[in-house]
Amino acid sequence: MLLRTEGRAFHWYCFFTCFLCILALMITVTDLSLGFGERSLFKDVNLKFTPGNCYGIIGANGAGKSTFLKILSGEAEHDKGEVSIGKGERIAVLRQDHFAFEEYPVIDTVIMGFPKLYDIRKERETIYAKEDFSEEDGLRASELEADFAELGGWEAEAQAGQLLSGLGLDESDYQSVDREKLMSELDESRKVRVLLAQALFGNPDILLLDEPTNGLDLESISWLEEFLMDFPNTVIVVSHDRHFLNAVCTHICDIDFGKITLYSGNYDFWYQMSQMLQRQARDLQKKNEEKARELREFIQRFASNASKSRQATSRKKVLEKLDLENVHVTSRKFPYAGFKPGREIGNNVLRIEKLCFDFEGAPVLRDFNLTVNRNDKIAFVGIEHVSKSAVFDIITDSVKPASGDYYWGQTTSFSYFPKESSVFFNSTLSITDWLRQYSPDEDETYIRSFLGRMLFSGDEALKPVNVLSGGEKVRCMLAKMMLSGANVLILDEPTNHLDLEAITALNHGLEAFPGVILFNSHDHEFINSIANRIVEIVPSGNGKDGGAPGAVIDRMMPFDDYLRDDSVKALRAAAYRHTERLRI
Repeated sequence: MLLRTEGRAFHWYCFFTCFLCILALMITVTDLSLGFGERSLFKDVNLKFTPGNCYGIIGANGAGKSTFLKILSGEAEHDKGEVSIGKGERIAVLRQDHFAFEEYPVIDTVIMGFPKLYDIRKERETIYAKEDFSEEDGLRASELEADFAELGGWEAEAQAGQLLSGLGLDESDYQSVDREKLMSELDESRKVRVLLAQALFGNPDILLLDEPTNGLDLESISWLEEFLMDFPNTVIVVSHDRHFLNAVCTHICDIDFGKITLYSGNYDFWYQMSQMLQRQARDLQKKNEEKARELREFIQRFASNASKSRQATSRKKVLEKLDLENVHVTSRKFPYAGFKPGREIGNNVLRIEKLCFDFEGAPVLRDFNLTVNRNDKIAFVGIEHVSKSAVFDIITDSVKPASGDYYWGQTTSFSYFPKESSVFFNSTLSITDWLRQYSPDEDETYIRSFLGRMLFSGDEALKPVNVLSGGEKVRCMLAKMMLSGANVLILDEPTNHLDLEAITALNHGLEAFPGVILFNSHDHEFINSIANRIVEIVPSGNGKDGGAPGAVIDRMMPFDDYLRDDSVKALRAAAYRHTERLRI
């Protein structure tokens, strides 16, 4: 009996100790509020962030995502409330100033992510560099050696090198033959990677990352995803990369209406949940409006009837309590993208033969060949961005090739979304009149129905097109494509300038499209969920223009499979004559 009691006591002791450890590592946000003038950014926010979880912060542009991270890190003030972090816990932040460490060696910059270790390391080096090494220096060196070893100082440089390697930097990027390279010697994309390595270094207790995938190639992003999935402590991240959020997040924090609501699950789970809640809110709003109408009719009919006046008064009170204005789930607006081809596409879609094209005196396509089939949804990937755009411009008759031919099938009709669309908006036409130019039906209601799907309603549809923002122009171009009835859609980086809601809506619209799609994008999830065929234009390695793009790696497979395929990696290495990390 005594043994059983002691065992139970030990069990509760272990449980209580673990609970205290979690509390010590937890970030607690209590009644947090922040406003700018009359605008309230956050109001009475209460959250707990616990170890072993990754929290994605999402919200519309200007909602305060980066500001919230700065409040958590102590870089920004708040109006009221409290942010509590366990005593002695170390916060690491991905710094946005890419030029803050110009005079420091790259390895030193990474180790600065652990300030205590970096300071000990530098003091230790200073003492050992003294010519007149005193007894006092010896005692201090002994103390420093103990702290240096305890904090992992002997492994620091190796760990920093591993982080840099995972993020795509070779040793030659930070170490020359006779010296360490300085941050000032790196280009900006490499500086971004060094600052990310700095944030990850030394196993921080709390990791705050603002757009960590910016500037990274896909292999580095994949490495970062694996790193964060195995990371044992607390991660809080702001990102517009849906694939990244889906891979790493255990929770989503949605900033909306001045509140921050915590959801379990990744971005896709949040999206499905928010859509369901919006439907429920609309249903509730509809029921409330119907009930209000019935109550008003009853009150009007019986308010002057003495026998019914008590019931009328009672129902008037019920009507006053009905909230017809504030049934809200989200302030975000989700456009609708739906593309319906006017006719079914035949077997012969497009054949491209030996296309050649020069841009600004340099060859960007040499002997490019491709056959497009009726069920293809082709993503063009890789670093040859000018070459990809050139293919799209040529097959849509926007530019003439130097040589070569292309043949469209008789049943095909295409609609093109070019990378640069400003030429379409050099007029003072209203959005409605602008779209009318491309509509088979000039009826106002018909045209406005397409604009409404792209969130141009009421007076918004009367704005002149020459004052539109980048995102508004993209939505106009998508409305134009929806009107076309084309069975081939060609899109050159359509996700540029769009927010997450619009990207997700376009993503779903293209997934459902029954025709052919040729496209490129910098959005991993967009490519992976739409494309069934991947084409990468690579250097041809033949003829007098030996390095000019023209050869293709062509695989009938989803994008994630393409990234993992060993034969693809071998072909890329041969084409570039080195291991070239894939970018989109």
